[in-house]
Amino acid sequence: MLCCSVLSCAVPSEGGRGVAWRRLRMEPRESWAALAAGGVAGVCVDLILFPLDTVKTRLQSPQGFRKAGGFRGIYAGVPSTAIGSFPNAAAFFITYEYVKSLLHRGSASYLTPVTHMVAASFGEMVACLIRVPSEVIKQRAQVSPSSSTFRILSHTLYHEGIQGLYRGYKSTVLREDLWSWKQGHVVDSWQSAVCGAFAGGFAAAVTTPLDVAKTRIMLAKAGSTNASGNVLTALSGIWRTQGLSGLFAGVVPRMTAISLGGFIFLGTYEKTRQLLL
Repeated sequence: MLCCSVLSCAVPSEGGRGVAWRRLRMEPRESWAALAAGGVAGVCVDLILFPLDTVKTRLQSPQGFRKAGGFRGIYAGVPSTAIGSFPNAAAFFITYEYVKSLLHRGSASYLTPVTHMVAASFGEMVACLIRVPSEVIKQRAQVSPSSSTFRILSHTLYHEGIQGLYRGYKSTVLREDLWSWKQGHVVDSWQSAVCGAFAGGFAAAVTTPLDVAKTRIMLAKAGSTNASGNVLTALSGIWRTQGLSGLFAGVVPRMTAISLGGFIFLGTYEKTRQLLL
C-alpha cells in the first residue's frame, strides 16, 4: 500500500499552516478530523494508484512481468487494499501523534525534525501490523489475477497460518523506516505539494531494493529460502540471479506512484478536513 509511504514524506512540521496536527495538543474535534481525513486520503491514494502498484509488483515478481499477469487483471487484489487502507492510515496517525506528544515534552526546538522522524518510525511499526497482512494478500492476488482475494486469504491461512500473513513484516518496517530517515527533514505543508514529490521519488528509488526483497519474501512458496523472511538473503539472491536490474525492478512505476501520491494525498486530506470542521 502507498498511503503510509506518502505520509512519511508529507508529515508537516510545527510551522505548517492549515494542517490539523500542527499543534502539540489538538482539540478532540480536530484530532478526529485529522484521523478521518488521513484515512480517506490514504484510501484515495491507494485505490487511484493501484494499477501502478500492480505493474510494480509484477515487475518485481520472480516469474517475471508477463507470467505474473502482464497488464491483465490490473485491479486484482484491490479488495485487500480497500479493506486495510483506512485502519492502516488511522494506526499511523494515532501512533505518530501519541509518540510525538511524548517526545516533545521538554525537548529543545532544534530536535523537532528528529522528533517527527522518530514518531513516524513508530507509526510505521504499528501501522505495519495492519498493512503487512493486507499487503501479502494483495501482492499474491496481483500475480495470480485468476484467483480471488478470499481464496488467496483462505489458502494462506490453511497452509501457513497467521504467521503467513506476516511474511515480510521486518523488510516492510525496515523499508518504511529508512524512507522516513532518508528524508532527513520534515517539510511544511505548502512545501510538500511542490518538493515532496521530488523527495518522495528519490526516496522511492533509494529504497526500491528493499521493496523488491519484501515482494519476493511475500510471494515466496512456503518452505523456500525467501519464506524465512531474511532480508539480506533475499537481496543477495536477487543480486546473484538478476544483478542490479533485479534489485531495482519496478523502480519507475514505484517512483511515479509515490510522487503522484503526495499530491493526491495532500489535496484529498485538506478538502476532507475542511468538510469535517
